[in-house]
This record gives sequence, structure tokens and C-alpha cells, in this order.
Amino acid sequence: MIDLHYVATANGMKAVIALEEMGLHYSVLDYPLFDGKHLTPEFRKLNPNNKLPVIVDHEPSFGGGPLPVFETGTILLYLAEKSGKFLPSDPRQRMVALQWLVWQVASHGPMNGQAHHFIRYAPEGQEYGINRYRREVVRLLNVLEYRLAESEYLAAEYSVADMAVWPWVQGSSLIDIDIAEFPALTRWSNALLARPAIVRAISGEKTVVPDHYMQKRAQLTAEQWSNTFGDKMHGAAKAR
Repeated sequence: MIDLHYVATANGMKAVIALEEMGLHYSVLDYPLFDGKHLTPEFRKLNPNNKLPVIVDHEPSFGGGPLPVFETGTILLYLAEKSGKFLPSDPRQRMVALQWLVWQVASHGPMNGQAHHFIRYAPEGQEYGINRYRREVVRLLNVLEYRLAESEYLAAEYSVADMAVWPWVQGSSLIDIDIAEFPALTRWSNALLARPAIVRAISGEKTVVPDHYMQKRAQLTAEQWSNTFGDKMHGAAKAR
């Protein structure tokens, strides 16, 4: 059994999709997005970075006690190796999949995260940040468009790289980007949306993204801001 410490965000959805696609048994421990439940000393033992998602595998294939795994790129690689699925065995294609996975966690995800922060959460009047990060997301979508115009998937076959990229693409409308302007990307996005495992992931009782998480402009209380972007979040990193 795998415990999934989950928040209903694009990063959390990556792990759910992988678990569903790979047919691994898991239980969901839900962390509401803004309540600070992940900032405790107990959670920090699972992830020193106090971020979600985290998985805990109670039966690692190599033995030993329960194993916590944090960072979504690592989680996807761990699950792919555990299941033997969705990471090409051919060395050349494996490297292609790994390149796109690292591209997502190092570039595509962080730039989207910054765009969402400045557009949806930061105090109004942040025009430089809004323009800088939305423009960078558009550039990265053009990178995806270029790749998907020449390949059905990011690697030669459907892989963890696609699972990593897809959830963030689905949030594009929240930062005023229409993916219909990218025909190859739209074709790929719709093809993945039709996969039964992804349908289960996005509609599951414990994994569905609540409607109020999808507001284009969120209004946070002072406590929610502190938990997500402010003093409490930063203080958790200093705690001993």
C-alpha cells in the first residue's frame, strides 16, 4: 500500500495519475490547499521542504521499512520503476522521456507556478510579474507545440513525462491562456483526457479538484496567506 499525502493541485494530480495508470494500490491523505497542515514537524519528517505531494511506500520492492518520496519528478520515476510501466526500456527513448520530465519539473512547472501566483494570488498591480511569467508560459507552450507536432507523445510512447506536463496545461485558462491556439498541444491534451486512468484521477471522490480552487482570482485570509506564501510557511523551514 502507498499513502499519498495529497493536495488537489497540478502537482498533486501528477501523482494521482501515475498511481491510477500503474494500477498501484494507494490511500489518499488530503491536505486542504491553504490550511497549513503540511507545515508541522511531523510532516517535515516526510519532506524536509514541507511541500506536497509526498508518497510513503509501505512495501518498497527492495525491502526495508516504509519509504517516503518527495518531489513530483522523483515520485513519478519511483512509481515507474516500482511498476515497470511508463518509462521506455529502450535507452534512447528512455532518455527522451527523462529529458521532458526534467524539463517539466525544472522549467514548465515553476514558470506556471509563478504565473499563477502573480495573476491569481499576489496583490493587484503586479504587472511586471504577470507579464513576465505569463509570457514565459506561452513560450513553453510553444516548445510543447513544436514537440507534439512531430510526436504523438513527448517520448515515442506515453510516459511519466506526459503525466507530469498534462495537469499544468489544464490550468492554462486560469492565467488567461487558451490552449486552442496550439493545435498539436490540444490534440495531445484531449487524447490524454480520454484515458480511463486520468478520468478516474480527476473525478475521484478524494482527488477531484474543488471548484473553489479554480477561481481565477483567489481571496485569501491573512492566515491562509501566511500558510501558503508568508511567515508561517517560511517559519516552518527554520523550525528545529
